[in-house]
Amino acid sequence: MEFDMEYPLMVASSFEETIPALFANELNHMPFQSSFNSSDHHLFSVRCEVFSLISHARYCYKLNPFTTYLAANYIDRFISKTKIREKKRWTFGILAISSLSLAAKMRNTNISVFLSDFQREEGFVFHPQTIHRMEALILSTLSWRMRSITPFSFLNFFISLFKIEDSSLTRALKLRASDIIFNSHHEIKLLEYKPSLVAASALLCATHDLIPKEFSSFRIAISSCEHVKQEKLPKCLNIMQEMVMDNSKEVSGAVLSCTLTPTSVLDKSTSSESENDNNVTVPERDNIKRRRLNQTFKISQIQPC
Repeated sequence: MEFDMEYPLMVASSFEETIPALFANELNHMPFQSSFNSSDHHLFSVRCEVFSLISHARYCYKLNPFTTYLAANYIDRFISKTKIREKKRWTFGILAISSLSLAAKMRNTNISVFLSDFQREEGFVFHPQTIHRMEALILSTLSWRMRSITPFSFLNFFISLFKIEDSSLTRALKLRASDIIFNSHHEIKLLEYKPSLVAASALLCATHDLIPKEFSSFRIAISSCEHVKQEKLPKCLNIMQEMVMDNSKEVSGAVLSCTLTPTSVLDKSTSSESENDNNVTVPERDNIKRRRLNQTFKISQIQPC
């Protein structure tokens, strides 16, 4: 059964019963704030590298955006709860591929062919057992909470507050807000805000784009919601509006990267280091006869805090 990100909970029988549970449990599906509020440049670097791989996969292989967004959610939650000691490309690769694999399984999507092609393009090939071990570590670290509560889970609720009679306008607002959310996962400033606030801000940005005359009344409707903290909504909205202004540049850059060689996209340099395991091999690209290099992904190198 495919996991629907709009309806992550399966315990309620109606939309009205689900909403309180979503607001009550959304904190359990957020990364640890203390991790991202610190000056841990290594953590930011890991996040940036892994997200670059996920974004490249989304645009160049036309992956379902829900799948890549869910994978990004797993990554944020995982790296905020773990101590990642390695800073090598294969470490970023195993994190990206394992999170995408888990997200695809949750979405009941087969991406095995993509994973093979993606690994070859990026310059490394992971043994299936290595990917399974990484998946198991992610699952245990996230306490098996894989049905993530995301901003998509709150869009229908906030739209219902607007009392829009034109169904086509409702669909347009939801599509525009969804597009904004899809492209917001890279914005680290939004991590401190609950998914519900991100959804509300995205919907208000969509309103400003499509029906600006209704922006003020819609903002009042959202601010009046008992689940929304009025002091945080303006800050989250400002960040979202700034992000939307740069959105076209972000998308253009991601699409352009598909026309570049792997070396020019992420500085694909192969490592000359070798370790004692053959789970991960990195083929060199500067000669036809590929020389296998032994690199090991050891689970002990990523230890839960």
